[in-house]
Amino acid sequence: MTTFLFENPIFLEHHTPEGHPERSDRIRAINLALEHERFSPLVHEKAPQANEDFVLLAHPESHLRAVMSAIPEEDTNQVEADTYASPASLQAALTGIGGAIAAVDAVFSGKADNAFVAARPPGHHAERNKAMGFCFFNNAAIAARHAQKKHGAERVAIVDWDVHHGNGTQDIFYDDRSVLFCSTHQMPLYPGSGAKDETGAGNIVNAPLSMNDGSDHFREAFKSRVLPRVADFKPDIIIISAGFDAHHRDPLAQINLVADDFDWATAKLMELSEKSASNRVVSLLEGGYDLTGLAESAATHIYRLMRG
Repeated sequence: MTTFLFENPIFLEHHTPEGHPERSDRIRAINLALEHERFSPLVHEKAPQANEDFVLLAHPESHLRAVMSAIPEEDTNQVEADTYASPASLQAALTGIGGAIAAVDAVFSGKADNAFVAARPPGHHAERNKAMGFCFFNNAAIAARHAQKKHGAERVAIVDWDVHHGNGTQDIFYDDRSVLFCSTHQMPLYPGSGAKDETGAGNIVNAPLSMNDGSDHFREAFKSRVLPRVADFKPDIIIISAGFDAHHRDPLAQINLVADDFDWATAKLMELSEKSASNRVVSLLEGGYDLTGLAESAATHIYRLMRG
């Protein structure tokens, strides 16, 4: 397997207030873990900054302008309850989009079998018209639309295992049968969406978990609800919203997973991608706020992408 890692120093320049869980040290922790010799075959690519027009694949121009107007000249600006912008935030967000788009291009061109985009700010809470949950633009949604528009993908599956429901991705694709959105998440928990009966046009699959459910319940939800739907859908590409805040060390939730759970889930999705998508998997960093848990889980996930 050839795995690309998309990274860029600008992701460190998106600043949040002291004590905020979504901080630059998240990227540093992942980078440190990837210094291990077992990651030497990993192909490092610099994520490019996307043109603002790519935002419009999933958001209206009014949303783009709202985010642009919220960027401060100095310090930080509170955009929404828990979402902050600093002077470099727009550039970082556009580079996150650029990394996602470049990853899609890499797997469709055959240069890479799969790719991981180590970007921040994250994206899966960004709704069509709203920035929230640390997110400005929905990277997964934009990547999916790009796969359809540029590469002719007829069916895109987005699998979100962040511990918080990907309300933004669900909002954008709620009635779009060309995109399958599957989410495992803790419930009740922020943002409050993600019930089983939220099914869209039959293309939305929510598998909510309860506090302290742990590995067995997570894997059962994956096996019974997520994997069969992805298999039946036969996607041309699988996009993973890879949040690692379901790890037992994470301070924001209580699902209590271990790194091996992410390895297992990655392997299962890779098996499905081999059958219908020529191994095409693009994974985008979402949450994960305990640095040790994040580094361990992300490294395990990336190593599985490399090994197949």
